[in-house]
This record gives sequence, C-alpha cells and structure tokens, in this order.
Amino acid sequence: MKIKLSGLDKLKENQSVIYLVEKTYKLKDLGLTSEAIKFAEKKIRLKENQIHINLFNKWIFIQFIDERKSGDQLSEWLRVEGFKIHKSLVKEKVGTIRIFDKTGRDELVLALTEGIALSNYQFIRYFKDKKDKKFSLESILLLGTSIGTKEIGYLQNQIEAVFFARNLINEPVSYLNAITLAEEIKKIGKTGNFEVDVLGKQKIESLKMGGLLAVNKGSVDPPTFSVLEWKPENPKNAKPIVLVGKGVVFDTGGLSLKPTKDSMDYMKSDMGGAAVVAGAIFAIAKSKLPIHVVGLIPATDNRPDGNAYAPGDIIKMGNGLTVEVLNTDAEGRMILAEALHYAERYKPELLIDLATLTGAAAVAIGKYGMVGMGNADKPVFSKLKESGEKVGERIVEFPFWDEYNELLKSEVADLKNIGGRDGGAITAGKFLEHFTNYPYIHLDIAGVAFTHGEFNYKGHGGTGFGVRLIFNFIKNYPWVK
Repeated sequence: MKIKLSGLDKLKENQSVIYLVEKTYKLKDLGLTSEAIKFAEKKIRLKENQIHINLFNKWIFIQFIDERKSGDQLSEWLRVEGFKIHKSLVKEKVGTIRIFDKTGRDELVLALTEGIALSNYQFIRYFKDKKDKKFSLESILLLGTSIGTKEIGYLQNQIEAVFFARNLINEPVSYLNAITLAEEIKKIGKTGNFEVDVLGKQKIESLKMGGLLAVNKGSVDPPTFSVLEWKPENPKNAKPIVLVGKGVVFDTGGLSLKPTKDSMDYMKSDMGGAAVVAGAIFAIAKSKLPIHVVGLIPATDNRPDGNAYAPGDIIKMGNGLTVEVLNTDAEGRMILAEALHYAERYKPELLIDLATLTGAAAVAIGKYGMVGMGNADKPVFSKLKESGEKVGERIVEFPFWDEYNELLKSEVADLKNIGGRDGGAITAGKFLEHFTNYPYIHLDIAGVAFTHGEFNYKGHGGTGFGVRLIFNFIKNYPWVK
C-alpha cells in the first residue's frame, strides 16, 4: 500500500475518486452530471454521509463530514468511514484511489486515508490461491491538500509498522517460536535501521532471569531476549524511553492448563505486546524521530511438558526477589518482570510495557480500549491518554493504589504471582511494579490485540493495537514543557 501526494490539482478522465466535502458544499462544483447530482441529493435527504456513484468507467465517492462530531471523535469516525469505502474499492477491483480534499482540513484527510490504508491489510500467506484473494487496492493519491511529504512519510511508516505487528500476531507457533520471533525482529531492524541484539539461553542464564527460565522449562525451544535500540544523533531526551513487550509466542497455560475452546485457541496472539513494541520502534526509527528509544522483548512459549514449572514452585528472580507460583498461566508477568529489572541499566526517563496480560482487563473494557495504570507523573500519563484519543487507541486508567500489594503477599516467598479474583488486572500491574525503580506505565492490551471477527479498520485477527499510540506519543516528546 503506497500513499502519495498527487501533484495534480485536477482529475483526469476515468480516475476513481473520493471527494471529502462538508455538508454545505455545492455538488455542482464537483463537475458531476445532472443525474449524478440528483442521485446524490436523494441520498442526502436520507441523511447518508457517504455516497457511491458508479459512472461505469470510474467510481465517485462523496464523503460528507459529520459536523455533529469534532476533534478526535470526528477523526476516528472518518477512519471507520474509510473502512466502509474500502469494501467498495475491493469489490469493484479499484487499484488506485484518489482522495480530493474540499474541506481544507488536513487532519481529516489523513484520518480518512489511514482508515482506508489500514483496512487493506490481509494475512493470506497460507492460502493456495492467495493471488486470487489479494485485494486490488495498491495506492492512495491525495489531491487538493496542504499536507507535506513529512506527514505522508509518518503515515506510511505507521501503516507498515502496524502491518508488521499484525503479521507477527497472526503467525502460528508452528512458524513463530521464540527464536523465529527474534529473527523477524532482526530483519525489520535492518529495514528500519535500528540495532537489534538477541540474547540466547546461555546469556539469559548468566543474567539469572529466573522468571523467563521458569516459564521456558516446559518448552523444547530455548527462550530469547531481544534488545532493540534506536539512538539518533543528538536525541532530545537525555535518558531513553524504554518499551517492553510480552513475547509469549503460545500460551497453553502450562500445568495450569487453559480450557478450550475460546481460551487456548488464539493464544498465538499472546506475543501481541512484543509485536507492538517492535512495530513501534520500526516506525520511530524509519521516521527518524529524534528520541532515544529502547525495546526489550522476553520471549518463550508456555507448555505443560514433564519438566514444566509447577504451582507451588518458588522462583528466584533476576532482582533477587522470590516468587511463589500459584498459577502457571500467570506467566506473562514472570517474563516481563525480568525485562523490567534489566531496564534498570538504562536509567529510563519512562518505561511503558504492553502485554496481553489478563482476562480481567479484557472483561472490563472489551475490544474498545486498553487498560492502563502506573506510577508515572500524572501529566505524562495524561499525554499518553491524549495520544490514545488522537489515534483511536484509547486507554482507560485503572487505580494503582498500594493497598493492592496486600493481595500479593505470600506465606513462603517475597511475592506470589497472582492476587486472587478481585482486581486481577491491577494486581498484575502491581506485581510488575516490584521490579521497577523508575517512572512506569503498564498497558494491558488483552482485549484489543486480537479480534475474533471483522472490527472495522482494526482488522480481523491481529490488530497491532498500540503501535500508533506509541508512535504518536513519542513524536510529541517532550510531553511536559
């Protein structure tokens, strides 16, 4: 999918186009035939915001602005409208579509473009007839806008990053184990021009990452720990921003085996946080944002092999704390804790982790947003939430009260790895906080990382939810001026 500025101020014959207009715009100024205008006026009387006109040699789409909406809400609405238009583009096998702006509002053009582009994602590599299934749309050209090449580049890089993340999430564990995940990250590191260092099992053992090693005990494949770094010349930040992504490439629950169906079936997506972190750093590096960013991705699968870690085990973690394991299905926090401790060497200005961590978060919010919590300064957290609203990847902030630590006390170790039924998403975050000594935000993306049916431009399957949030947030550094 290529997004470009057309360089032309008018259309040629036989070119399909989307006109982005306000409700007060005079349709005759679009050069439509009288029959097309009558058809459009009829649709307007029916209060339709989107009009599709088949002129046989081309398609004309008129996208009206819903003036009852404004700001971020309007932009998100236009992304969803772009998804609706995309369906027609694919059905009619349109290869190139032009968006002709008649509003003078660049942010709305970008939102509509983004919705169409993100809707063009497919995961079809395992189909025999994938050539026949491939969407026709290959490019979007923008006319009549003052958007610059820099903004187009940012958008293009974000789209590529989201597609990369979605591909990783959609890959089955038969292909994407911990080693292959690290290899894929190395590949995109070369494309995005950022550094990737992969720590193998021997190095992980020397670092005494007991949590990662414990979860990996039931696997036939070794764990990996990937370190991603984008460090431009003269970065704006004196201390790096660190991103941590959960990389459980498949989660059976271990000996605390998940029930199936609808519980284990889609656990190839349990590395959604890892995919988002890799995708976000790719977008940041490809866009040459002047911010020093580090990504940490601990990876393994969680299986119930004969040597698997068991309920009742006590694990010594890399920072010296001991953890009583009461449920082997609470494995994500065990491997993330090791990444959070490892991050101390960077003395981060801020650390954000993204993880498909708890069913409690998914139940609380569903597929409409992610759960967030942490001890970072309120103005910084507010800016992250603003970025979420801006890109349509919203965050619902949960409390992070110290009283929740009471639920993590163990009778035989420093901590236990689950806090019980109450406040499950929060106690998971409080568990992780024990392994930090810097400003920290935890994002639980369990409800949004993977969809079980078509969900507008966010897709079907892996969503890459979080890539655009992180990119927008980093792009707007410094957050407190």
